[in-house]
Order: sequence, then structure tokens, then C-alpha cells
Amino acid sequence: MSKIYLKSGLGDETYAPKFVFQSNPKADLESAFDEAQEGMFSSINSVLSKTNIDPSRIDCLIVTCGSFSPMPSLTSLIVNHFKLKSDVKTYNLSGMGCSSGVISIDLAANVLKKSKKIGYALVVIIETINLNWYYGDNRPMLVTNCIFRVGCVAAMITNDPSCRRIAKMELVHSLRTHHGANDRAYKAAFQEEDDKGCTGFSLTKDLIPVAGMFLREHIKILGPRVLPLSQLGLYVYSIIRSTMTSGASKPIVPDFTKAFDHFCIHTGGKAVIEQVGRVLRLGEELTEPARMSLHRFGNTSSSLVFYELAYLEAKGRVKKGDRVWMLGFGTGFKVGSLVWKALLDFGNERDNPWSDCIDRYPLKSW
Repeated sequence: MSKIYLKSGLGDETYAPKFVFQSNPKADLESAFDEAQEGMFSSINSVLSKTNIDPSRIDCLIVTCGSFSPMPSLTSLIVNHFKLKSDVKTYNLSGMGCSSGVISIDLAANVLKKSKKIGYALVVIIETINLNWYYGDNRPMLVTNCIFRVGCVAAMITNDPSCRRIAKMELVHSLRTHHGANDRAYKAAFQEEDDKGCTGFSLTKDLIPVAGMFLREHIKILGPRVLPLSQLGLYVYSIIRSTMTSGASKPIVPDFTKAFDHFCIHTGGKAVIEQVGRVLRLGEELTEPARMSLHRFGNTSSSLVFYELAYLEAKGRVKKGDRVWMLGFGTGFKVGSLVWKALLDFGNERDNPWSDCIDRYPLKSW
């Protein structure tokens, strides 16, 4: 595993559950619950304190945890711990991969949009490692041990217009595309047993080209919604030209820096960041939050795009009116986008996860 780790882009300060550091690592259900509770409860307490919202006012609770789905559910655990009201709507998402953070925010927005009353939706995004550690020796399945780490995010979403003056961001657009009908995409990252019966996640060689291929398909839909007319015109012209030349002339990739000020790209791994950077023609400064977040925190699954947002916040780069593109990829294969508009200037808050180390970033080499 050391060879894989040294090429992963991760630093030495990432976080892992306690069992990883034992002489004879052994994960069990109790340790998985401990890992989930520690992340979820601390994140929820933080967001409740910041928003000054009593738990009894929460109308919708969405929890996403891709590979840990106990009974009762994690949503029930939170309802019990924080004593949420009996008519709270709960959604427990699992098996959605690293795009589930984007999916959960989109779901919260749609629940509130269809509601006839003002409400609050609490979204909790977490992944656990305890019961998903691979104990075999199959190289493609060892990659997840090397790159996945502990992390959690909680966010409060509301449709209350009066909160606009205190809210950080407004969700302007969301888009989800699912490419599971393609066999190659469906099998690009897969949970399975190796020839010795050890369960793990296999990240195949198809994953990087599949991510690039379906990112292009995704932006064909997203582009018309977010691009300025100048870029949209060039893009449409290139598609028409490609059609008329039977593909001899490839459609251009629009310049998304004309639509967005900041990019939070899911850092599934070093190769994924590099591939997305190539497809979208993004320079090192724009992929910096993704690269530095992977180094500092590892792949925390679907929560990592929010660690990237925290990086931009700690650097003081997000100003009122700026647009932020969150881009997630998940098994299946899914691509998801959230487009946010900043409602105020971001500053480095006391509990920002980067507070104790932001002065050391960006790294000179990665």
C-alpha cells in the first residue's frame, strides 16, 4: 500500500478512525457507530449554534452515508439524540457514492421548494471507514484504504426569505445526471469480493476516462443554464460545426471561468483532479482548493467539496456576488452540480477546519 499512498497526493495530517492505528486492526459495528456519531453530532451542534436554530424547528432531515446503513437508520439516531419533532421528514441516503453530498443538497432544496410553508432542512454528509476497510491484497481494491479518510459536514437549508440577510449562500442551480445505463460507467467503481472472499471497493482503470467522458455530457446540459451569451454562442456553433463535419471538428469546451469565480471539484484522487482540470481547462489556481483539500484531509467522500469551500473561506477569497461551482462524481456513474451565489464576504471563522494550518497552504509542490 505504501507505493499507492506515496502517489496519492495525500499528506501526513489526514484523519482515520481509531481501529486503523491498532496493532491488529479490527472494525466492528460499535466502532462504526462511534465514528458516525462523533462526526455527525459535532457538525450538527456547530451548525445549530451558528444559525441559532432550535432542533424543534427542523422540518426535514437528510443524512447521506454511502456504505454504512444500520437499522434503525442514521436519521433515526439523530432524531433521537436531538429530539426532533414527530412530523419531521427524514431521508436516509446510502449507496450513492461520492456524489451524494450534491444529491442531498438538491433533495433538500426540492423538498423546501415544493413545501407550501417556510421550513428548515438539515443536511448531514458523512462517510465511515470502519466497516469498509479492505483486508485483502488486490491492488485496485487497496486504493480506497490509501485515500479515503474521516470527515463530516452539516448544512442548514431554508426557503425563508428573511434569512437572506444572514445566509452565506444562495443555491442558484442544481443538476444531477445518471449514466448507469452505460455498462462501462456502471462498473467503473464497484463493491465486490476478491478471489479470497474479502469485500472491498474496486476502482478500475476505466474510472478516470469515464469521469472525463460523462463530465462532458453533464456540461452539455449545465452549460446553457449558466454560461454567458458570448460563451454559449461559441459552444453552440462548435456543436453545429461538429455535426456538419461528422465529428471531424470536435465541440469546444466552454470557458467556465466566465460563469464561475470559484471551483470545488470532488477530489476523488489526484488523477481525477488532473482529468477534470484538463477537460475544463482549469489552471492550477482554480484547482488549488481541490488539490490542497486532498492533501490535508484525504478523500472524505461526498463531504470534500465543502472542505474545499472552507479552504476558499479561510483564504478570504469568496466575496459577495461570487459564484461557486460544486462538482461531484459518484459510483453508478453519477455527476452532480451545485451552483451557489455568495450573499456576503467570507471570512476565516474560528471553527473552520483549515484554521490551524491555512498559513501553510498552498504547497509549493504537490
